[in-house]
Amino acid sequence: MSADIKPDWIAADWGTSNLRVWAMTESGTVLAQAASNAGMASLTRDGFEPALRNIAGQWMDGPTTVVACGMVGARQGWVEAPYATVPCPPVAEGFAKAVTADANLQVHVIPGLRQLTPPDVMRGEETQIAGFLARNPNWDGILCLPGTHTKWVHISADEVVSFKTFMTGELFATISNETVLRHSIGDDGWDQTAFDDALSDAMSRPERLTSDLFALRAAHLLHDQTLATARARLSGLLIGCELAGTKPYWLGQQVAVIGASKISSIYINALAAQGVPATQVQGDATTLAGLTAAYRRLKG
Repeated sequence: MSADIKPDWIAADWGTSNLRVWAMTESGTVLAQAASNAGMASLTRDGFEPALRNIAGQWMDGPTTVVACGMVGARQGWVEAPYATVPCPPVAEGFAKAVTADANLQVHVIPGLRQLTPPDVMRGEETQIAGFLARNPNWDGILCLPGTHTKWVHISADEVVSFKTFMTGELFATISNETVLRHSIGDDGWDQTAFDDALSDAMSRPERLTSDLFALRAAHLLHDQTLATARARLSGLLIGCELAGTKPYWLGQQVAVIGASKISSIYINALAAQGVPATQVQGDATTLAGLTAAYRRLKG
């Protein structure tokens, strides 16, 4: 990070565990970037401004505008950014403004989205959606954003029409690390055939999930199933149930998957097995494009 950099504004992706910032020009060019582990979960409300200055202070010479997305806008964050109600554009009006000790520092937080029936919320993903639409105007279809809580989002006329959240990533981590299956599931490795078979099993019989999960332990004890095979099979079972639950979303629709390359590839392959071609989109790039779109909306 250099003190010679004079950005027009600063983009911030502030999640539960990490903070990423970019020094930006008015036109959306990245001058520099930095990251830290000062996520929302590690901060008290009065710790956000110092954490931001610690990572981006050398860019803050005089009046500074920051546009931030993510858990910084949660109830436990710097400032609670109210949810916009779908159907609506992914980045709606109603940016929240954080209270700062320095009057020269203006921090605007992008609101999340909420769905009243069935009840659902998102915070952070709306910015990726906005970035995708900025790069793909007039795109209609389904966006899948895999992660700890995977979102399936129906897009039409540049608006979020509806969405559905699945706790697949969190369940995978919890089951593999905190249940009896931790003894039978590896930390790495992959068996594509095992994944494909488990995906098919879960798609056809999702009601058998909890039984199929325990079978991972039994197969390890009785048949020496490898830890890598069990890891892939667990992923296949959980994603298979997710795809079964989202079939009304993706069936016959144009689909794009936004996220980190490794997990996105798994979803791309899983959808392909159902005869659904999907476009893979890099998550970081769409986040930054969404923050840029939000800045332009803020500036009018």
